[in-house]
Amino acid sequence: MTTKPDDESKFEALLDFLKRVRGFDFTGYKRPSLLRRIGKRMQEVRVEGFLEYIDYLEVHPEEFTFLFNTILINVTGFFRDPIAWEALAKVLAESLKGKDSDEPIRVWSAGCASGEEAYSLAITLAELLGEEEFRKRVKIYATDIDDEALGQARQAVYTAKDLEGLSEEIVNKYFVRTGIKFAFSPDLRRSVIFGKHNLIQDAPISKVDLLVCRNTIMYLNSETQEKVLSRLPYALNDDGILFLGRAETLSSQQELFSPIDLKLRLFRKSSRTERLVYLSDFKSGEEARVNVTKHVRLREAAFDSSAVAQLVVDCEGMLSMVNNSARSLFNIQPSDVGRPFKDMEIAYRPLELRPLIDQVLAEGRMVRVHKVERAHGNGQRQIVDVQAMPLSQNGNQVIGVAISFLDMTLMDKVQNDLLKSNADLTQAHQELQSAHEELETTNEELQSTNEELETTNEELQSTNEELETMNEELQSTNEELETMNSELRTLTNELDSSNNFLNSILSSLTCAVIVLDADLKVAVWNRRAEDLWGLRSQEVTGEAFLGLDVGLPVAELKEALRKFQTNEETSVSTLLEGINRRGRNSKCTVKICPLRGAKVKGKRGVVLLVDEE
Repeated sequence: MTTKPDDESKFEALLDFLKRVRGFDFTGYKRPSLLRRIGKRMQEVRVEGFLEYIDYLEVHPEEFTFLFNTILINVTGFFRDPIAWEALAKVLAESLKGKDSDEPIRVWSAGCASGEEAYSLAITLAELLGEEEFRKRVKIYATDIDDEALGQARQAVYTAKDLEGLSEEIVNKYFVRTGIKFAFSPDLRRSVIFGKHNLIQDAPISKVDLLVCRNTIMYLNSETQEKVLSRLPYALNDDGILFLGRAETLSSQQELFSPIDLKLRLFRKSSRTERLVYLSDFKSGEEARVNVTKHVRLREAAFDSSAVAQLVVDCEGMLSMVNNSARSLFNIQPSDVGRPFKDMEIAYRPLELRPLIDQVLAEGRMVRVHKVERAHGNGQRQIVDVQAMPLSQNGNQVIGVAISFLDMTLMDKVQNDLLKSNADLTQAHQELQSAHEELETTNEELQSTNEELETTNEELQSTNEELETMNEELQSTNEELETMNSELRTLTNELDSSNNFLNSILSSLTCAVIVLDADLKVAVWNRRAEDLWGLRSQEVTGEAFLGLDVGLPVAELKEALRKFQTNEETSVSTLLEGINRRGRNSKCTVKICPLRGAKVKGKRGVVLLVDEE
């Protein structure tokens, strides 16, 4: 993902938001990788702008976990790069020989991710020391910035796929099978301590014998890498071992570590011992005293012929001696010897020498001023180092000060050229290293993406199997529904036949047949009833019988109908006068019978048989 110039400030705002809200400072990470990882997560949640993503994080706080998991690529494994681990085991074996049998061993695994590296260290040391000695002497401090990864590491439970690189012997010896997974040995697990630690911000863990920091600093920019590497020596004991990833180097901090195996990135902390050079005084014998004049002349000749410009000032401030180089360099005449030094041009040009002389006389030690610039006689620029050294008699009383002018012009030029060449070389190396680290980061991202694709493929396969199962279940259900449908068609045909038969019976009766339900609503109204009162079955079915206007005083039947609803009466007949559909008066014999069957709310239906006389 690339950013336009106007988007850079918005990206910085996002990084500042993450630092303020969750305490994660990603400003020291390499920008191309950081942009790519954050851009990937933004695409997954379908957010386009950095400011919009800040709003999304504020609304969805659970998104922080997914974002940090995307940025912090926790690609790891047991004994990653086996050749390097074998070399580490040999170096540790040699280092352990120099330790007392009861001396504790402290190890720091920085950027431990999900714990495979820390437990690899535990297995390596347990193989070298034995499990009993390991439990007594070893403490492994495993740290990371990712809380979720640390939680997984503390569980110490891994799948068979995670252990594929380990031999069957190691698995059986250091892991306990729990169902389909494997747990690291609980006895050895107690020696591994996990904690959150930020290499950029937090102080290093101190007094460790081995520091493993693999594939962690390669995600940081060069400035942050230099800052982190400068702290690592403070974590190590004398002769402590540093183990880096294959894409990481110490180009900016070479003086702090000496390589054990540069190719495999194994280093040892450098031990700096100040060495003092002692000068011996030679006592003069009888022969020296006899030849003192010769000795003095030899010393004066040696002093005069020195290629370094020198002069001597005594304690009274007088110029006592000047060699040929100094006379030529500063245009000093032989007659100037014995003059007050303060009256001479050399006393204040090219620098003020009198305070320097006073300091030497007061402190009794050499004082040196580097890179003093002066204009040469031919107009060229000259660089000299001025060195003032006390001269003592019998090693006690200071009798004068010797001042030397070392011509450093050529060396300064060489140093500048060397610094420029080193800077160019360092820049080229850093660019190459950055490209290498970027390639390594890309490889790890590709590996992570490949694992995600494998997981997605497995999920799709599982989903496909579930869909296939559901399809078979639907097919089975469809067959059952077809069977039920066939049965329903058969029952429908039988019901239609029964209804036709019942309608045929009702139509054949010479009297009107009316069937009322438990609410005294018309349920059956045969053809004779239609002929008698002129109302069709469709018009009266479902209507309250007592509310019908059929030319029959149905209100007089109300009490009888109510009675038959609740009592087990056989039947009753009554004679009513009414008007038929032709408007003629007619007398009708009405026979009321209870409708046998289940009651509804304590009531049953009623059957009326009406015959016109």
